[in-house]
Amino acid sequence: MGSSLPPKEANLFKVIVKSYETKQYKKGLKAADAILKKFPDHGETLSMKGLTLNCMDRKSEAYELVRRGLKNDLKSHVCWHVYGLLYRSDRDYKEAIKCYRNALKIDPDNIEILRDLSLLQAQMRYLTGFVETRQQLLTLKPNHRTNWIGFAVAHHLNSNCSKAVEILEAYEGTLEDDYPPENERYEHGEMLLYKISLLEECGLLDRALEEMQKKESKIVDKLAFKEQMVSILVKLGHLKEGEKIYRSLLFMNSDNYKYFVGLQKCLGLYSEKGQYTADEIVQLESLYKSLREEYTWSSAVKRIPLDFLEGEKFQEAADSYVRPLLLKGVPSLFSDLSPLYDQPEKANILEKLFLQLENSVRSTGSFPGRSEKEPPSTLMWTLFLLAQHYDRRGQHDVALAKIDEAIEHTPTVIDLYSAKARILEHAGDLIAAAAIADEARSMDLADRYLNSECVIRMLHADQVGLAEKTAVLFTKDGEQHNNLHDMQCMWYELASGESFFRQGDLGRALKKFLAVEKHYSDITEDQFDFHSYCLRKMTLRSYVSMLKFQDKLHSHPYFEKAAAGAIRCYMKLHDSPLKSGAEEENAMSKLDPSQKRKLRQKQRKAEARAKKEAEEKNGEAPTGASKSGKRQNARPVDLDPNGDKLLQVEDPLLEATKYLNLLQNNSSKSLETHILSFELHMRKQKILLAFQAVKQLLKLDANNPDSHRCLIRFFHKIANSAAPVTDSEKLVWRVLDAERPDISQLNGKSLVEANDFFLENNKASLMHRAAAAEMLFVLEPEKKVEAIKIIEDTTNNFAPRNGALGPVREWKLDDCIAVHKLLETVFIDHDAASRWKTQCAEYFPYSTHFGGCYSSVVSCSSSCNTKTSPENGSVSFQQPGSGIANSLNGNLHMLQELKI
Repeated sequence: MGSSLPPKEANLFKVIVKSYETKQYKKGLKAADAILKKFPDHGETLSMKGLTLNCMDRKSEAYELVRRGLKNDLKSHVCWHVYGLLYRSDRDYKEAIKCYRNALKIDPDNIEILRDLSLLQAQMRYLTGFVETRQQLLTLKPNHRTNWIGFAVAHHLNSNCSKAVEILEAYEGTLEDDYPPENERYEHGEMLLYKISLLEECGLLDRALEEMQKKESKIVDKLAFKEQMVSILVKLGHLKEGEKIYRSLLFMNSDNYKYFVGLQKCLGLYSEKGQYTADEIVQLESLYKSLREEYTWSSAVKRIPLDFLEGEKFQEAADSYVRPLLLKGVPSLFSDLSPLYDQPEKANILEKLFLQLENSVRSTGSFPGRSEKEPPSTLMWTLFLLAQHYDRRGQHDVALAKIDEAIEHTPTVIDLYSAKARILEHAGDLIAAAAIADEARSMDLADRYLNSECVIRMLHADQVGLAEKTAVLFTKDGEQHNNLHDMQCMWYELASGESFFRQGDLGRALKKFLAVEKHYSDITEDQFDFHSYCLRKMTLRSYVSMLKFQDKLHSHPYFEKAAAGAIRCYMKLHDSPLKSGAEEENAMSKLDPSQKRKLRQKQRKAEARAKKEAEEKNGEAPTGASKSGKRQNARPVDLDPNGDKLLQVEDPLLEATKYLNLLQNNSSKSLETHILSFELHMRKQKILLAFQAVKQLLKLDANNPDSHRCLIRFFHKIANSAAPVTDSEKLVWRVLDAERPDISQLNGKSLVEANDFFLENNKASLMHRAAAAEMLFVLEPEKKVEAIKIIEDTTNNFAPRNGALGPVREWKLDDCIAVHKLLETVFIDHDAASRWKTQCAEYFPYSTHFGGCYSSVVSCSSSCNTKTSPENGSVSFQQPGSGIANSLNGNLHMLQELKI
């Protein structure tokens, strides 16, 4: 580097390099300018100056200088390396790899360039090239441990575990007998555990077991050693030895469920589906009885038997498990028991048990069979448990009665208010739920969880402005809204985006969804530094696990929601495009002068308000200082706070396709992925791709209402399309004709017959009837009345026996809301929608959407003050105006101030 310069300038060039490495950028620039005064065309100096400027956020100058430097010295590996570093800083890894390869053509044995290239290859998963680069590094520097380990990991990632084991064994052969020294014992032990895990992955279990027994003294992490050992023993069938190790692990941590599962496997008493024979249940009962005596302090050993016990034994075990937790007042008890509700029989037993406990405590002050009085709080926690139980079973009126009684008993317990907010939300009263959640938050302003619960309830009620003001109470001074983004607070951004989408604000909805997508890009980028760090620190098992997690990162539910939200926004933008400038001017020209002035004044005020809000959200104080007086780092003002620029795309469907591709690659088993694919490709007139989406939907769930909709809509569109003209169109039609007989739903049937058959097979289901009605309207628009009648004739039957306090009907609130929107937007029949709303208001009296008599947006009549249960007489309820008046009125007052 700098070899073409005289000695004085060559020393200055070394100063530039050292200044860059130590982040003394001004010093480096000074040295570069000194060289360029005498040698203005020196390529390597120009490149290094550009790299330094890039670190000072002067990117345009940086690229210009680096390109000039490269142009002046194309045969300099330094110029190519710097160009690669520039691309790497902008995450353009493909171009960076090209630059590194060009640098290696000039200097093939440069260790730094090879190391940088290997990091990018690992990041981009160019595994074949990664193996070659690590092999070259090992050849050049065989005395470095990192090069051996890196070469082994490269082969492992390239699915060649046996070769990775050979490399690690060759590395061990280079070590002294007394290795490792005291300060490297942990790192060496991690390497040995990694090698053993490779042997296990290869299926060489006997070698892995032999290696563990031989190297036990050199492995420091004894817990990991035992877990690895027992995994190998169980796979080898050495169950007796495995049982001993699992029992020793349970002694170390008797609340680790994995150890109990492992112990059951060793004893031959484990079922993936949780189904056991009577004999197996007896053996399991005996096992856990002995374990309870041995691990008296363990909660898991008391909870696990509830999963396999049945009948009276289940009731006895549940009773003994629940009572101590009610006495202690454990708020998470219901969450612990909630998986049992997937089995209706157990849910009924739990209900009877809870009611027995409630009646006994209420009448005698003690639990059944006990003479000692329980603490007064026991009744409150029992009511709290019952309220959550009835909420889970859909009996919201009973749940609210129980939780109100608990609040009246002890008004200072915050968990009661949080539970009531959840119940109200499930019942459909989103505004009252937000108000109660705000009341809970105000009872402990230092509790971040309560703040978050309140924010999510507000967002569900579409109170976005109020939710944002509440959320930023827990952010740093001066950074507020940015801090939420910096913390990658994705639940908040997703809920905000969904709320904006419901309100029709596509710009802000898209901004929130794309912010979540950027978080995932940042998480992918964050792995970069670990490629070298983990090899150096020898955290190899964690490193490989992290890479596997990164490979399926975009299958995370949060990303699925964000990508689906963005796709829906773009499709809606395509369906209802924004007005162009010419169209707006044309509309303006039709207004009289006074209206024009008012409109322009309104636009100016809106722009000024948006700019002010952006500055506030970015925490910019006029003096550049925070409230504490400390100077803040300047943040760029968000010039597009409402996402208006995001909507100004030439082809919204092209943008949507980018996110659809990610969903198809990472969430191919999700119905929503293929529904979105169908909707998008139908808009793009991509017939075969739309048909592919239909086939995937039928493969995943042929009886799903949305699958049926897509199937009928697709072939209806094909049937009404013009005859094929071009060769490509004829080919598409031949493919469809060949594929149609393979679709069992259409084989030998017309579309109308297929729709009738679907309806007949699912006539008891509301959503299936709604799908069949919609498709009847699509196929035969003149039968609109008949289609609506299919929906209105649906019977809201009682679900199977659902406990002591009355039955529950089958219809779900969300489904009824979806049907109401269908009647309004697809059938466009306001009378039918009104009739449906009136009918559903009776079934869901707390729903604000249907204006139920108990909802917070409707004044209850005197006839609604009491709701009669068919089995237990009457249960009284407070009207929203009495029970939550203060909180709700305060909430609504704040909404009026914010003009929401």
